Amino acid sequence: MVKKILKILNWEVSGLHEAAFLLGVSALSSQFLALFRDRLLASNFGASRSLDIYYASFRVPDLLFISVGSFLAVTVMIPMIISKIETGGDEGLCKAQGFLSQILTVFSVTMVFFSFIAFIFMPQISSIITPGFDVESKEMVVLLSRILLLSPFFLGLSNLLGSVTQSFKKFLVYALSPIFYNLGIIFGILFLYPMFGLSGLAMGVVLGAFVHFAIQIPIVFKMGMLPSLTFNIDFKEIKKVSVLSFPRTLALGINQLAIMFLIAEGSFMKDGSISIFNFSYNLQSVPLAVIGVSYSVAALPELSRIFSKNNVSEFVKYIEGAFNHIVFWSIPITVLFIVLRAQIVRTILGAGMFSWNDTKLTIAALAIFSVSVIAQNLIQLLDRVYYATGHTTKPVLTKIASSVLIVVLAYFFVDVFSSNNFFRKTLEFVLRVDDVPGTEILMLPLAFSLGTMFNLVSLFIMFTFDFDSFSKRFRTTILQVGSASLSMGAVSYWILGHMSLVFEIDTLWEIFLQGFVAGITGILVNIIILKLIKSSEYLEIENSLGKKFWKSETVLPSPEEI
Repeated sequence: MVKKILKILNWEVSGLHEAAFLLGVSALSSQFLALFRDRLLASNFGASRSLDIYYASFRVPDLLFISVGSFLAVTVMIPMIISKIETGGDEGLCKAQGFLSQILTVFSVTMVFFSFIAFIFMPQISSIITPGFDVESKEMVVLLSRILLLSPFFLGLSNLLGSVTQSFKKFLVYALSPIFYNLGIIFGILFLYPMFGLSGLAMGVVLGAFVHFAIQIPIVFKMGMLPSLTFNIDFKEIKKVSVLSFPRTLALGINQLAIMFLIAEGSFMKDGSISIFNFSYNLQSVPLAVIGVSYSVAALPELSRIFSKNNVSEFVKYIEGAFNHIVFWSIPITVLFIVLRAQIVRTILGAGMFSWNDTKLTIAALAIFSVSVIAQNLIQLLDRVYYATGHTTKPVLTKIASSVLIVVLAYFFVDVFSSNNFFRKTLEFVLRVDDVPGTEILMLPLAFSLGTMFNLVSLFIMFTFDFDSFSKRFRTTILQVGSASLSMGAVSYWILGHMSLVFEIDTLWEIFLQGFVAGITGILVNIIILKLIKSSEYLEIENSLGKKFWKSETVLPSPEEI
C-alpha cells in the first residue's frame, strides 16, 4: 500500500497544460476546502470582532514568512537547483543536495531568531497593526499571533521541499500540500476551537502548516534529495541566493505591508469589517489559485530549462502559450464572478451568524475584487518569467509602486467616501448597498484592485520592451474570449432574473440551483461560441483533454535521480 501511494505521489508531469490542469484540479479541491473553512467561520462567528481578531493575527506571521520564508521561494530556488542537477549524474544530485542543506540551515537559524524577536515585541506590534481595537482585543491578537509564529517555519520548510518536487516535475505531491493545510485548519475549527476557544483556531493553522511540509518528506527522501542541517556552509552560495531573493522579498514584504495598512484601516471601521474584507478576498482568490498560480507554477521549471539553453525564441513562444491560456480562462471566470456574485456569497457564507448585511457587503466587495482577477493571474506568470531569467528588479519595482499606490488610494478613497456624499451614494447605489451600514470597507478592495491593475500594466509594458518578439496574438484571444464571455454573462444574467420570477429563491439549495443553472447555461453558450469561432486556445485545451493525461503512466525516477 505504501509503495502504491509513493508511486502515485512520484508521478511526473511534463506538458504545460497537463501540469497546469493537474495543479488546477488540486488547487480547486484545496479552494473548495478553503471555502468550506470560510463557511464554518462565517456560520460560527459571522462578520464579528472575534473573527477580525483571528484574521488580524495572521499579519505578523505572514510578514515573517514573506520576509524570511521567501528566501526559499520556489521561483528563486528552482532555477538554481536545476542548474546544479544538469551538471550531470550523481555529482549534480550531490551538489544540489548539499546546496539545499546549506539553505535549510541558514533559513532555520534566521527564522528562529526573528520569530523570537517577534514573540517578545508582539504587544507593541499588535498596537501598530490594529490601532482601532480595544485593549482586550489587542491582547487576544498578541496571543494568537504568538501561536501562529510556528506556521511560517513549517511553510518555509515546505517551500524548500516544494522547490525539489517541482524541479523534478513531481507536481502531484506539491499540489496535495495546500489540501492538507486546509484540512488542518478545518480540524481546528471543528475540534480545537470548542476546547481552546480562539487559540484552537490558531492551533489548527499550525497543524495544517506542519502537514503541508510533512507530506513532501517521503518523496524528497526517495529521490535522495532530503536536506539536513550542516556546518559546511558556502557563504558565496548563500549570498547568491540572497541577492536573487532580496528583490522578491522586498516586493512581497512591501505588498504585505500594504495589506497590513488595509487591515489597520479596517480596525477603525465597524466590527466585522476586517472579516468582510478577508471573506471577499478569499473568494476572489479561487480563480487566482486555480488559473494564475497553476499555469505559472507549471511553466516555471520549463521556462528555467529553456532559458538556461539560451533559446530565446522558444522561451518567448512558451510564455505566449501560457499568457494566452491565462487570458482564456480569466475573462469568463471574471464575468461569471461578477454576474453570480450574490449566489456565490449566499451559498458559501450565508449561514448561521452571517447576517444579511454581512452578505450584502461581501457581495459588493467581491464584485470590486473580481475586476482585478485577470491582472492578478497575469502578474503571477510575468513575475515568474523574470525570476526564470534571474532578472528580478523589474517585477520588484512594479510591485513596490503598486503597493504604495494601494496605500495612497485606500487613504484617499476612505477620506472621499466619508466627506463626499455624492461619491458615497453613487457607489452604494451601483453596488446595491445603499441601505447597509459599514459600506466604507468597500474602499479597501477598490484601492487594492486599482493598484493591482496598475501593477499589471506597468509590468507588461516592461515585458514587451524586453521581449519585443512577443506575439500580439493575445489581442485576438482577448477579442474572441471577451465577446464569448459577454454573451455568456448576458445569458446567465437573463436566466437569474427569470428564475427568481418563477421560483422562490430562499433556501440554500434554491440559491445554489439558481446560480448553478445560470452558470452552466452561460458556460455552454461560451463553449459553443468559442468552438464556432475556432478559438485556438479552446482547441488546444480540447486536444489536451483528449490525451487523458491523468491516465498517463507514472514516471519513476531514473537511477541517476535516486
